[in-house]
Amino acid sequence: MTTMTEASVREFKMPDVGEGLTEAEILKWYVQPGDTVTDGQVVCEVETAKAAVELPIPYDGVVRELHFPEGTTVDVGMSIIAVDVSGGAAPAQAPAPTEAPARAEAPAQAPEQPAEAKPEGGSGRQPVLVGYGVATSSTKRRPRKSPAAAAVQAELNGHGSTPAAVKERPLAKPPVRKLAKDLGVDLTTVVPSGPDGIITREDVHAAAAPAQAAPPQPAPVPEQVTAAPPAPQAAASYDTTRETRIPVKGVRKATAQAMVGSAFTAPHVTEFVTVDVTRTMKLVEELKQDKDMQGLRVNPLLLIAKALLVAIRRNPEVNASWDEAAQEIVVKHYVNLGIAAATPRGLIVPNVKDAHAKTLPQLAESLGELVATAREGKTSPAAMQGGTVTITNVGVFGVDTGTPILNPGESAILAVGAIKLQPWVHKGKVKPRQVTTLALSFDHRLVDGELGSKVLADVAAVLEQPKRLITWA
Repeated sequence: MTTMTEASVREFKMPDVGEGLTEAEILKWYVQPGDTVTDGQVVCEVETAKAAVELPIPYDGVVRELHFPEGTTVDVGMSIIAVDVSGGAAPAQAPAPTEAPARAEAPAQAPEQPAEAKPEGGSGRQPVLVGYGVATSSTKRRPRKSPAAAAVQAELNGHGSTPAAVKERPLAKPPVRKLAKDLGVDLTTVVPSGPDGIITREDVHAAAAPAQAAPPQPAPVPEQVTAAPPAPQAAASYDTTRETRIPVKGVRKATAQAMVGSAFTAPHVTEFVTVDVTRTMKLVEELKQDKDMQGLRVNPLLLIAKALLVAIRRNPEVNASWDEAAQEIVVKHYVNLGIAAATPRGLIVPNVKDAHAKTLPQLAESLGELVATAREGKTSPAAMQGGTVTITNVGVFGVDTGTPILNPGESAILAVGAIKLQPWVHKGKVKPRQVTTLALSFDHRLVDGELGSKVLADVAAVLEQPKRLITWA
């Protein structure tokens, strides 16, 4: 790797493209050494635990070097690309190797740059990145770093800027800060044991239980006896030649962790109701011919979403969350309606902000944009934050219904089953009718059986008699 000491060379560091993210994987480079870039030009695509995001460069210049190849997981705050901003041409270097190192390790300490700071040497426009800046603490990773990543680390440490002075704010990673908040531990009173004065999870647990007796000292082992640590037990396999192993990372890993946390934190209760939606299906066909709905996505999900919004307006207590740390129920006076979407990278739940305030055409437009963006894999992290209630449409797969797991931080999720023509008693006679089954899961800590039943009954009533949208909305 070429040593870069010129003042004209700027290092673009991996930003935090979401709230509290610590790393991202480089999926694709759009530039190579020798290419000219301009302020705001997208140079690469990265995948975080929430979504795939395109990163724009915040200044003009010529690409000098790509520090990591595609497929590398890089910590927030690490330099990923060097750009010569002097205006002169730079010699093109060979692109980064195609075989990605397993993981890159962050510099020991990097200066902090606030999100609103303007980068030097650019055209003056603010970068569009969320939380752009350098991590305020070092990050220690599992010992899986390749020689290529180690070389990058050594060179950046040797030529990087001087570490910033230690602030009064204790140094700790976001997961450690959350743990301290959950346990009621003041980080300013915790004695750090990590490198460079970083507070670890063990430090927080020790501070939370100061009265716990010190563990007994292990018995001395004779020098000639070497006890090898037990090897981790691998997953059972019958025939590895006919198996495929898929790394759990990115969106899929975050979804798995969130679902496990939700399932074993919030006590789930699920109620079901089977509904005659024949009139709703007729209304869908009528709306498709309405001039105000021309060019918009009109389907049963649109009216189901509207029915849920009406039910929430009539029962606002269901649109809430449970604050475990403060022991409070937080009632939301807005509805950010999440729609579960299956993508190649895993299940994501983007949400329509302020869905409660939208007209039917506006809601149809927002849902259409949400679905299209999710299918293209371009959903931003901001679009998946702040949801208050969710709809999951399992009926598109021919499934009658399900028992959905709550999205973390929400108190209710509605599952919609397949709409099928079934025999149904209508006006005293058995007739073929369009029927579906709805399932509402809710957090029983703040939604009791009465409230959950009222919400589900209201949704069913609107879908059975869609004229209620006019009288109840």
